[in-house]
Amino acid sequence: MLRYLRVRNLGVLAEAVIEPSAALTVITGETGAGKTLLLGGLRLLRGEKANPAHVGPSADRAEAEGLFDDDGEIAASRVVPGSGKSRAHIDGALVSAAALGETVGRLVEVVGQHDQLRLTKSSEVLRLVDGAMGADSTAKATYADAWRALTSALERRAGLGGDEAALRRELDLARFQAAEIEGAEIAEGDDRELEAQAVSLRNVEATREHLAGALRALDRAVEDAGEATTASRKAAELDPSADGLAAAAENALAHVSELRSDVRSAAEGLEADPRRLEEVERKLTAIGELKRKYGRSVSDVLSFGRAARARSEELAARLEGAAEAEAELSAAQAKVGREASALSSARREAAKALVVEATTHLRDLALSGAVVGIGLEPARPGPAGADRATIGFSSSPDIKPRPLGDGASGGELSRLVLAIRLATRAPGAATLVFDEVDTGIGGATALAMGEKLAALSGAVQVLCVTHLPQVAAQADAHYVIERDGGAARVRRVAGADRVREISRMMAGRPDSDRAKMAAEELLGRAAD
Repeated sequence: MLRYLRVRNLGVLAEAVIEPSAALTVITGETGAGKTLLLGGLRLLRGEKANPAHVGPSADRAEAEGLFDDDGEIAASRVVPGSGKSRAHIDGALVSAAALGETVGRLVEVVGQHDQLRLTKSSEVLRLVDGAMGADSTAKATYADAWRALTSALERRAGLGGDEAALRRELDLARFQAAEIEGAEIAEGDDRELEAQAVSLRNVEATREHLAGALRALDRAVEDAGEATTASRKAAELDPSADGLAAAAENALAHVSELRSDVRSAAEGLEADPRRLEEVERKLTAIGELKRKYGRSVSDVLSFGRAARARSEELAARLEGAAEAEAELSAAQAKVGREASALSSARREAAKALVVEATTHLRDLALSGAVVGIGLEPARPGPAGADRATIGFSSSPDIKPRPLGDGASGGELSRLVLAIRLATRAPGAATLVFDEVDTGIGGATALAMGEKLAALSGAVQVLCVTHLPQVAAQADAHYVIERDGGAARVRRVAGADRVREISRMMAGRPDSDRAKMAAEELLGRAAD
């Protein structure tokens, strides 16, 4: 809701301030006084295109400031220099004109000639139709639940990563790699141990020949050591100081004899084993192939195998979850389809009722031949359903309804929006501004227009620029724009001043006693 609007140096308006009521506020004045310029300040705050040509003569820039209520206060401002780009602020922070429009544009709708109405947007038409379905309808809420479930199912499937075929290919590879490494039955150090075995098995004959030579040499050494021992003992018998030499000789004989025994045992234990050699070499070849594929060492290969097994288990679990996710997704898609169909049916019924009621209001507003149509066409399902909505209008039953803004006058559009807002109990912007809403009407129709605007202001804040005293009399707040030469000023009127203004609007003579009586009668009727 708009609480405060200030415009400075915008055209002929040197400075104008209004504080609209929460219900119906009217702005009146002579033609050319600058009423549209005051609404131009609101358009600037809605982020609409700024025209430097509208900068007035009293400064080098035009300014518009507004204070709004929307679950808290929002302060918005726009500065338009005589040259260069405009600057916009929200709560003191510099923002783009687009951001300003997103904030204020959803709070204020200006309806006037050549305006691109919100009603040209499918989303806005759907919101109006949904508002007309009534509190008892659960179709939209049920669809919203189904859409959230579908979104959740899509996110779960996306979280699994990759398509199912790719996951299965990766699973097959991981399982093959793990099985190949596990099937080799290798352990840390196997390669070194097997290489040593292979060397031994390949050289049995050569080893046997060398051991035979060693045994012959040890036979001679035993014989020589025996002679040395005998001679040493004899020397010790003659000279006790030689006892140590005799003992050493005996030890040497014992060691040499033991070594000869060991060499003989080793030589006798040697036996060629071609089968074992073939087995060892086959396993070494297998280890070499695994190293080529999976790592530079047996440790690397085993580590790769453990990782492949873990990856295969993870992929298997993901595929199991993917199957569940696909089933969940299919069910969610089917439910969205069913609920979208139910919502579309409910919308068609609501649209019919909305058209009937809006047409009734249009008849009261001197558009008795008007034809309104709300079209619903299938669209790709989304958060708001699976419908694309449009409003068509013609002022005569002989003319095929056309999209809004395509042939309808500003006055017709204003009255159509008023009729639709009344029919839907005004869901939409919190502040609705009408410009030229009274074009081409008078008499009883003007009375009906005023009463309908007053009724609408019970649901939303309404601002209206009007030439009709019947409309002005219904207002809770009344502002007059008066022009004196090249400058205009805005003032709020009440009491006798308001009677004079409505007298001027009725008869062009603010001081006419007869006009004043008529104005007072009109105000009294509006107050009843």
